[in-house]
Amino acid sequence: MASELTLSDVRAIHELPLPELLFRAHEVHRAHHAADEVQLCTLLSVKTGGCAEDCAYCPQSSHYETPVSAEKSLAVPEVLEAASRAHAAGATRFCMGAAWREVKDGPAFDNVLDMVRGVRALGMEACVTLGMLNDDQARRLKDAGLTAYNHNLDTSRKHYGSIITTRTYDDRLSTLARVRQAGITVCSGGIIGMGESVDDRCDMLRTLATLEPQPESVPINTLVASEGTPLANLPPVDPLELVRMIATARILMPKSRVRLSAGRLSLSREAQVLCFFAGANSIFYGEKLLTTGNPDVDADRALLETAGLRAAPADGEVRS
Repeated sequence: MASELTLSDVRAIHELPLPELLFRAHEVHRAHHAADEVQLCTLLSVKTGGCAEDCAYCPQSSHYETPVSAEKSLAVPEVLEAASRAHAAGATRFCMGAAWREVKDGPAFDNVLDMVRGVRALGMEACVTLGMLNDDQARRLKDAGLTAYNHNLDTSRKHYGSIITTRTYDDRLSTLARVRQAGITVCSGGIIGMGESVDDRCDMLRTLATLEPQPESVPINTLVASEGTPLANLPPVDPLELVRMIATARILMPKSRVRLSAGRLSLSREAQVLCFFAGANSIFYGEKLLTTGNPDVDADRALLETAGLRAAPADGEVRS
């Protein structure tokens, strides 16, 4: 059972010879998903910069001097116009991020609820990432029609204190529990390349895989080193390390969508296709991820076409 999974179990999967790991992951992937489909998600920052958290990877933190300055929240019509463009371009999920430590009741949160309602009215899935929240706020998001709430674990419990000191690992797990209790699906993953060990990477996957139920969406990010942050000078991740993480995540969480997330700009087309073979079946689609660059829409369309892959329909939609 997943609840009895140990770090040694996960490490044994992660350390398989790469061809064997890929073979096993692809078998699992084909058993639970349409292997030629990739979910297209678009991510928009609805409130950029000025965040009170000290996440060492994030240029939006107010603790560091970075090129990202604090901005006012976007107006609801601006966000819905962007969602409409994303929908027209083929995205089926629209994700909205606010650089908040936690949700605070008031006009800004009311606007987010209106954004969620508007995105759902377009026929898209709606996801938000807003930091910590309480039970009532989770219920209000559910009532507004929210599909998914993103709250990443980022790394292992052991390595977590080296990356963030303003919020605990248990705070993150409690937020996920509130989201689940409200009946909203969970989107939670992490980042590799932040100075962690292989054991840290595997233990993060173990924690995600032992959540009951497992997250419906698991984004796997590679660090995009940002000027002014404590992690600005770390070396890039070897793409094959990312492939191993995706394959391991796929084996551990068979039914989850594994999202190939931040860091794609540094990957060749061949590395991205290998990630799809390993079990990634979701990408962020559009030129920006909050404050981080991403391949443009035309490049992604060409990549999928060349690989013989197609955009997945929205959940509940029947493929003709």
